[in-house]
Amino acid sequence: MDDYSKLLPNPFYTFFIIGGVKHYKVLMDEFHHVSTAFLELGRSYQEAIEDITMRMGAGMAKFICKEVETIDDYDEYCHYVAGLVGLGLSKLFYASGKEDLASDTLSNSMGLFLQKTNIIRDYLEDINEIPKSRMFWPRQIWSKYVNKLEDLKYEENSVKAVQCLNDMVTNALIHVEDCLKYMSALRDPAIFRFCAIPQIMAIGTLALCYNNIQVFRGVVKMRRLTAKVIDRTKTMSDVYGDFYDFSRMLKSKVDNSDPNANKTKEKLETILKICRDSGSLNNRKSYIIRSEPRYNSTTIVVIFIILAMLLAYLSATRPNNI
Repeated sequence: MDDYSKLLPNPFYTFFIIGGVKHYKVLMDEFHHVSTAFLELGRSYQEAIEDITMRMGAGMAKFICKEVETIDDYDEYCHYVAGLVGLGLSKLFYASGKEDLASDTLSNSMGLFLQKTNIIRDYLEDINEIPKSRMFWPRQIWSKYVNKLEDLKYEENSVKAVQCLNDMVTNALIHVEDCLKYMSALRDPAIFRFCAIPQIMAIGTLALCYNNIQVFRGVVKMRRLTAKVIDRTKTMSDVYGDFYDFSRMLKSKVDNSDPNANKTKEKLETILKICRDSGSLNNRKSYIIRSEPRYNSTTIVVIFIILAMLLAYLSATRPNNI
């Protein structure tokens, strides 16, 4: 993995992987296509890709033998596998001349927010991986609730599992403010949508996962709303609106008895305030959280009269058994 970036410019290099049917095997078998495409890019793009892949390879190699013990380890791992992607994309956007160069901090947060969401959502798939479990949840968090990470999937640990899950979601929320800052600075519509849609999907996924035992039983995904998010995400106002809606949804699920309830609500209030202060929420129709129907007194009276008439009719037509 340390030498991965050096292979990019070599279209004649071939990887030999014995066994396996997953996407990575297909990628390695067809890697010469990647090299060919890489060589067709401008030099500024190539330099950005070479730099990021070199750093990613070194970082991922480090975690082949290293466990994710602390929250710092967790952030470091997510930086190598996703934060660096954020940095690389920012460099590519800048090289295109369509965007200013974003700070490393904001770029890193864009990647970490997505990666942490995936790690949370994919707990069951990762822990059941054969031949060996993939364990990315930091021991510093899960050890507060169970003795072993795999214990979270057992029904007898459901209460502790959900508390641990909520702790993980709360940790992921720390990156939202940076993500909103990053997206608000984007100018090109295509680049904006490319960045914004996954971020909205991430906050939506966290809202679904929070306080949801199904994370430890099966798959929790945003299926019904995916098409709507893709279709309607055009401007930063859409982003603020969706983050506001999903944050409200998440906040409505916070149980005050949860060990991290106050911390979770504090982070959500920060997000909600940013969205409100944007001035983008007025005259906006939400497709995520629908307000409860309201009935005035006239409507209630009419409904009552209809029900009374129906009851009288049924009483009159009911057979007399006396």
